[in-house]
Amino acid sequence: MKAYLLAAGYGTRLRPITDTIPKCMVPIHGQPLLGWWFDLFCRHGVTEVLVNTHYLPGPVREYMAAYNRRGTGLTAYETYEPELLGSGGTVRANRDFVRGERDFLICYADNLTDADLTAFRRCHRSHDAPLTMALFHTNVPRQCGIAETDADGRITAFTEKPEKPRSDLANAGMYMADSRIFDYLDGEKPLLDFGKDVLPKLVGAMYGWNTDGYLIDIGTLANFKRANEEWKHDHH
Repeated sequence: MKAYLLAAGYGTRLRPITDTIPKCMVPIHGQPLLGWWFDLFCRHGVTEVLVNTHYLPGPVREYMAAYNRRGTGLTAYETYEPELLGSGGTVRANRDFVRGERDFLICYADNLTDADLTAFRRCHRSHDAPLTMALFHTNVPRQCGIAETDADGRITAFTEKPEKPRSDLANAGMYMADSRIFDYLDGEKPLLDFGKDVLPKLVGAMYGWNTDGYLIDIGTLANFKRANEEWKHDHH
């Protein structure tokens, strides 16, 4: 299986840490966030990952080159974006990466997680939909993309950062998709965002999968500190 790992953000809320290192390289228990993602992918049979870069790409390149030399069974590739393309734009621009794949992962590198990607894939394959979104229960629904699902797990509504949330099921920043997703990534917009531009078009045609794994967005200093306190050393 292949995965897109979206890692090109500026990490503005993590300053001053991100003044010198990109967000995906911040350390959790001595290993960059990127490394925890690579470990997770290895455990669940991902063989190739495409990481997009923009801000401070140097440390990411060095880490990936060193990682590839280790021969873990996962090969990491970089796609550099002179101008940010957005989450949907990156996937659209790198369509050839997953040509011929039955399904593939799209993940936001901002999160630290031990989600069961094998179960996620099994869920995705149990129904015929172009995309399955990983969901988790949040206590701050106004800050998240919020989904509503029916009894079968089909997503019947999706709202980015709703004023009046009607559910606490939030987008976990992981999608399992197949090639049909590219039908939803067309258009002239150079910057294409999954949350704003793509997922609303998939309402009624995508399913949700609830993860009960650990999941935290390390995008703020408070969450970064919390992640370092909570993350179990036995994830190695």
